[in-house]
Amino acid sequence: MQVKQAANVLELLEFFARRQRPATLAELSDELGWPRSSTFNLIGTLAEKGYLYEPRARGGYYPSPRWLSMAQAVSEAEPLPEAALLLVSEVAEETGETTAIGAPAGIHTMWIHAIESTAPIRYFGRIGHRLPIHASSTGRAILAQYSFAERQAVYRKLSFERYSATTPMSIDAVEAELRRSAARGYHFSNGDFSKDLVGVALPLPIRQRRLSIVVAGPQFRCLDRVPAIAETIRSGIARFAADLELTPSE
Repeated sequence: MQVKQAANVLELLEFFARRQRPATLAELSDELGWPRSSTFNLIGTLAEKGYLYEPRARGGYYPSPRWLSMAQAVSEAEPLPEAALLLVSEVAEETGETTAIGAPAGIHTMWIHAIESTAPIRYFGRIGHRLPIHASSTGRAILAQYSFAERQAVYRKLSFERYSATTPMSIDAVEAELRRSAARGYHFSNGDFSKDLVGVALPLPIRQRRLSIVVAGPQFRCLDRVPAIAETIRSGIARFAADLELTPSE
Protein backbone atom coordinates (compact mmCIF):
# COMPACT_ATOMS: atom_id res chain seq x y z
CA MET A 1 0.00 0.00 0.00
CA GLN A 2 1.36 3.41 -0.97
CA VAL A 3 0.97 6.63 1.00
CA LYS A 4 -0.10 9.10 -1.67
CA GLN A 5 1.64 12.17 -0.24
CA ALA A 6 4.97 10.33 0.09
CA ALA A 7 4.62 8.87 -3.40
CA ASN A 8 3.95 12.35 -4.79
CA VAL A 9 7.17 13.74 -3.30
CA LEU A 10 9.18 10.93 -4.90
CA GLU A 11 7.37 11.36 -8.21
CA LEU A 12 8.22 15.06 -8.07
CA LEU A 13 11.92 14.32 -7.61
CA GLU A 14 11.90 11.84 -10.48
CA PHE A 15 10.15 14.44 -12.64
CA PHE A 16 12.87 17.02 -11.99
CA ALA A 17 15.60 14.43 -12.55
CA ARG A 18 14.19 13.89 -16.04
CA ARG A 19 13.35 17.53 -16.79
CA GLN A 20 16.50 19.14 -15.34
CA ARG A 21 15.07 22.63 -15.40
CA PRO A 22 12.54 24.62 -13.32
CA ALA A 23 8.80 24.12 -13.67
CA THR A 24 5.88 26.37 -12.78
CA LEU A 25 2.95 25.22 -10.67
CA ALA A 26 0.81 24.96 -13.80
CA GLU A 27 3.44 22.85 -15.58
CA LEU A 28 3.81 20.56 -12.58
CA SER A 29 0.07 20.11 -12.28
CA ASP A 30 -0.32 19.36 -16.00
CA GLU A 31 2.73 17.11 -16.35
CA LEU A 32 2.07 15.07 -13.21
CA GLY A 33 -1.72 15.03 -13.53
CA TRP A 34 -2.25 16.49 -10.07
CA PRO A 35 -5.09 18.86 -9.07
CA ARG A 36 -3.93 22.48 -8.91
CA SER A 37 -4.79 22.75 -5.21
CA SER A 38 -2.80 19.63 -4.28
CA THR A 39 0.15 20.82 -6.37
CA PHE A 40 0.05 24.25 -4.69
CA ASN A 41 -0.02 22.71 -1.21
CA LEU A 42 2.82 20.24 -1.84
CA ILE A 43 5.10 22.73 -3.60
CA GLY A 44 4.39 25.34 -0.95
CA THR A 45 5.31 22.94 1.84
CA LEU A 46 8.56 21.83 0.18
CA ALA A 47 9.53 25.43 -0.58
CA GLU A 48 8.84 26.45 3.01
CA LYS A 49 11.05 23.60 4.25
CA GLY A 50 13.86 24.70 1.93
CA TYR A 51 13.69 21.80 -0.52
CA LEU A 52 12.44 23.84 -3.49
CA TYR A 53 13.38 27.35 -4.61
CA GLU A 54 12.82 29.73 -7.51
CA PRO A 55 16.08 30.26 -9.42
CA ARG A 56 14.49 33.19 -11.25
CA ALA A 57 11.51 35.32 -10.27
CA ARG A 58 8.31 33.68 -11.52
CA GLY A 59 10.47 31.25 -13.52
CA GLY A 60 9.27 28.14 -11.73
CA TYR A 61 10.49 25.92 -8.92
CA TYR A 62 13.50 23.63 -8.78
CA PRO A 63 14.95 21.32 -6.09
CA SER A 64 17.42 23.08 -3.82
CA PRO A 65 20.87 21.72 -2.87
CA ARG A 66 19.36 20.68 0.46
CA TRP A 67 18.32 17.36 -1.11
CA LEU A 68 21.94 16.63 -1.98
CA SER A 69 23.27 17.56 1.45
CA MET A 70 20.68 15.35 3.14
CA ALA A 71 21.37 12.44 0.80
CA GLN A 72 25.11 12.76 1.34
CA ALA A 73 24.68 12.77 5.12
CA VAL A 74 22.59 9.61 4.95
CA SER A 75 24.97 7.88 2.54
CA GLU A 76 28.08 8.74 4.55
CA ALA A 77 26.63 7.05 7.64
CA GLU A 78 26.79 3.62 6.00
CA PRO A 79 28.79 3.82 2.76
CA LEU A 80 29.89 0.97 0.57
CA PRO A 81 33.67 0.59 0.73
CA GLU A 82 35.60 1.76 -2.30
CA ALA A 83 36.61 -1.84 -2.93
CA ALA A 84 32.95 -2.78 -3.49
CA LEU A 85 32.56 -0.08 -6.14
CA LEU A 86 35.76 -1.23 -7.85
CA LEU A 87 34.54 -4.83 -7.71
CA VAL A 88 31.31 -3.95 -9.49
CA SER A 89 33.20 -1.89 -12.06
CA GLU A 90 35.65 -4.67 -12.86
CA VAL A 91 33.01 -7.39 -13.02
CA ALA A 92 30.86 -5.23 -15.30
CA GLU A 93 33.82 -4.62 -17.59
CA GLU A 94 34.86 -8.29 -17.69
CA THR A 95 31.37 -9.66 -18.32
CA GLY A 96 30.04 -6.82 -20.44
CA GLU A 97 26.74 -7.09 -18.55
CA THR A 98 24.81 -5.00 -16.04
CA THR A 99 26.32 -5.55 -12.59
CA ALA A 100 24.89 -4.45 -9.24
CA ILE A 101 24.94 -4.79 -5.47
CA GLY A 102 21.62 -5.75 -3.90
CA ALA A 103 20.41 -5.15 -0.36
CA PRO A 104 17.39 -6.52 1.51
CA ALA A 105 14.23 -4.40 1.52
CA GLY A 106 11.54 -6.45 3.25
CA ILE A 107 10.17 -8.98 0.76
CA HIS A 108 12.23 -7.34 -1.97
CA THR A 109 15.84 -6.73 -2.74
CA MET A 110 16.94 -3.30 -3.92
CA TRP A 111 19.97 -2.34 -5.96
CA ILE A 112 22.09 0.14 -4.03
CA HIS A 113 24.86 0.38 -6.61
CA ALA A 114 24.76 -0.53 -10.29
CA ILE A 115 26.64 -0.20 -13.55
CA GLU A 116 24.57 -0.79 -16.67
CA SER A 117 25.92 -2.67 -19.64
CA THR A 118 26.71 -0.55 -22.67
CA ALA A 119 25.27 -3.18 -25.03
CA PRO A 120 22.21 -2.04 -27.05
CA ILE A 121 20.21 -4.98 -25.64
CA ARG A 122 20.81 -5.13 -21.91
CA TYR A 123 19.24 -5.33 -18.47
CA PHE A 124 17.98 -1.86 -17.63
CA GLY A 125 18.36 -1.67 -13.88
CA ARG A 126 19.62 1.26 -11.84
CA ILE A 127 20.02 2.27 -8.21
CA GLY A 128 16.68 1.78 -6.48
CA HIS A 129 15.65 -1.09 -8.80
CA ARG A 130 13.59 -3.59 -6.78
CA LEU A 131 13.14 -7.33 -7.28
CA PRO A 132 11.20 -9.99 -5.36
CA ILE A 133 13.62 -11.45 -2.84
CA HIS A 134 12.53 -15.04 -3.54
CA ALA A 135 12.23 -14.81 -7.33
CA SER A 136 15.61 -13.36 -8.25
CA SER A 137 19.20 -14.50 -7.97
CA THR A 138 19.99 -11.17 -6.30
CA GLY A 139 17.43 -11.84 -3.59
CA ARG A 140 18.18 -15.52 -3.07
CA ALA A 141 21.86 -14.72 -2.57
CA ILE A 142 20.65 -12.56 0.33
CA LEU A 143 18.14 -15.11 1.65
CA ALA A 144 20.96 -17.66 1.80
CA GLN A 145 22.62 -15.48 4.44
CA TYR A 146 19.53 -15.54 6.66
CA SER A 147 18.92 -18.10 9.35
CA PHE A 148 16.10 -20.56 8.68
CA ALA A 149 13.89 -18.70 11.18
CA GLU A 150 14.60 -15.36 9.47
CA ARG A 151 13.69 -16.82 6.08
CA GLN A 152 10.45 -18.21 7.49
CA ALA A 153 9.52 -14.73 8.70
CA VAL A 154 10.03 -13.41 5.15
CA TYR A 155 8.10 -16.29 3.57
CA ARG A 156 5.07 -15.55 5.73
CA LYS A 157 4.79 -12.14 4.06
CA LEU A 158 5.08 -13.39 0.48
CA SER A 159 2.13 -13.82 -1.86
CA PHE A 160 4.11 -16.08 -4.25
CA GLU A 161 2.89 -14.33 -7.37
CA ARG A 162 3.73 -16.13 -10.60
CA TYR A 163 5.91 -13.91 -12.77
CA SER A 164 6.92 -16.64 -15.20
CA ALA A 165 6.95 -20.41 -15.67
CA THR A 166 10.14 -20.67 -13.58
CA THR A 167 9.05 -18.52 -10.62
CA PRO A 168 9.27 -20.51 -7.35
CA MET A 169 5.71 -20.69 -6.07
CA SER A 170 6.13 -22.09 -2.55
CA ILE A 171 8.42 -22.07 0.45
CA ASP A 172 9.60 -25.57 -0.43
CA ALA A 173 10.46 -24.45 -3.95
CA VAL A 174 12.54 -21.51 -2.69
CA GLU A 175 14.32 -23.67 -0.13
CA ALA A 176 15.07 -26.29 -2.79
CA GLU A 177 16.57 -23.62 -5.01
CA LEU A 178 18.72 -22.37 -2.14
CA ARG A 179 20.05 -25.92 -1.66
CA ARG A 180 20.82 -26.23 -5.38
CA SER A 181 22.60 -22.89 -5.29
CA ALA A 182 24.71 -23.96 -2.33
CA ALA A 183 25.72 -27.12 -4.20
CA ARG A 184 26.64 -25.30 -7.44
CA GLY A 185 28.33 -22.40 -5.65
CA TYR A 186 26.26 -19.51 -7.00
CA HIS A 187 22.67 -18.31 -7.31
CA PHE A 188 20.98 -18.38 -10.69
CA SER A 189 17.71 -17.19 -12.19
CA ASN A 190 16.51 -17.85 -15.71
CA GLY A 191 13.55 -15.58 -16.34
CA ASP A 192 12.21 -16.22 -12.82
CA PHE A 193 11.02 -12.63 -12.52
CA SER A 194 12.00 -10.77 -15.69
CA LYS A 195 11.25 -12.60 -18.92
CA ASP A 196 14.23 -13.50 -21.12
CA LEU A 197 16.74 -12.34 -18.50
CA VAL A 198 19.43 -14.31 -16.68
CA GLY A 199 20.87 -13.41 -13.28
CA VAL A 200 23.96 -14.81 -11.57
CA ALA A 201 24.64 -13.74 -8.00
CA LEU A 202 26.85 -14.42 -4.99
CA PRO A 203 26.52 -13.28 -1.38
CA LEU A 204 28.51 -10.18 -0.45
CA PRO A 205 28.42 -9.83 3.37
CA ILE A 206 30.20 -6.48 3.73
CA ARG A 207 30.62 -5.17 7.29
CA GLN A 208 27.93 -7.52 8.60
CA ARG A 209 25.49 -6.26 5.96
CA ARG A 210 23.78 -9.03 4.03
CA LEU A 211 24.30 -7.88 0.47
CA SER A 212 24.74 -9.65 -2.86
CA ILE A 213 26.48 -8.94 -6.15
CA VAL A 214 24.69 -9.86 -9.36
CA VAL A 215 25.39 -9.90 -13.07
CA ALA A 216 22.25 -9.75 -15.21
CA GLY A 217 21.70 -9.85 -18.93
CA PRO A 218 19.64 -11.28 -21.80
CA GLN A 219 19.31 -15.04 -22.09
CA PHE A 220 20.65 -15.20 -25.63
CA ARG A 221 23.95 -13.71 -24.49
CA CYS A 222 24.29 -15.02 -20.93
CA LEU A 223 22.68 -18.44 -20.60
CA ASP A 224 25.65 -20.36 -22.01
CA ARG A 225 28.08 -18.25 -19.96
CA VAL A 226 26.52 -18.71 -16.52
CA PRO A 227 29.37 -20.76 -14.94
CA ALA A 228 31.97 -18.39 -16.43
CA ILE A 229 30.10 -15.34 -15.13
CA ALA A 230 29.88 -16.91 -11.67
CA GLU A 231 33.64 -17.54 -11.74
CA THR A 232 34.28 -13.93 -12.76
CA ILE A 233 32.26 -12.73 -9.78
CA ARG A 234 33.95 -15.20 -7.42
CA SER A 235 37.43 -14.23 -8.62
CA GLY A 236 36.59 -10.56 -8.24
CA ILE A 237 35.43 -11.02 -4.67
CA ALA A 238 38.64 -12.93 -3.91
CA ARG A 239 40.77 -10.11 -5.39
CA PHE A 240 39.16 -7.49 -3.19
CA ALA A 241 38.48 -9.67 -0.14
CA ALA A 242 41.06 -7.95 2.06
CA ASP A 243 39.45 -4.53 1.51
CA LEU A 244 35.79 -5.57 1.46
CA GLU A 245 35.60 -6.30 5.21
CA LEU A 246 33.57 -9.44 4.56
CA THR A 247 31.81 -11.09 7.46
CA PRO A 248 32.99 -14.71 7.81
CA SER A 249 30.33 -17.35 7.15
CA GLU A 250 29.10 -19.16 10.23
